[in-house]
Amino acid sequence: MNQSNPIPCFLLAAGRGERMRPLTDTLPKPLLSIQNKSLLAWHLEALSKAKVQKAIINHAWLGEKIEAALGSGQQFGLHIHYSPEGSALETAGGIYKAPPSLSPMITF
Repeated sequence: MNQSNPIPCFLLAAGRGERMRPLTDTLPKPLLSIQNKSLLAWHLEALSKAKVQKAIINHAWLGEKIEAALGSGQQFGLHIHYSPEGSALETAGGIYKAPPSLSPMITF
């Protein structure tokens, strides 16, 4: 089966990473590396292998660094869209503020 998955994936990446300080004082937690690859890169590669086409990443703390590091997602074979929060809204707030492209999948 080599079909693409039309359902977008929403990755929650807005947390401050308090328990990882001081590492997260200047780098958002999702960009911390394991085996020379960021935490987000591991997830994006897995999504690409699963034939997901679109990923939406919410961010708050140092979110501009996430966008700069990942860009459009082309290097992963994905289209990445961002949902900036300004200040972290916690999990439910991030999901509630999700882009309209996810609205058919989210019900409250």
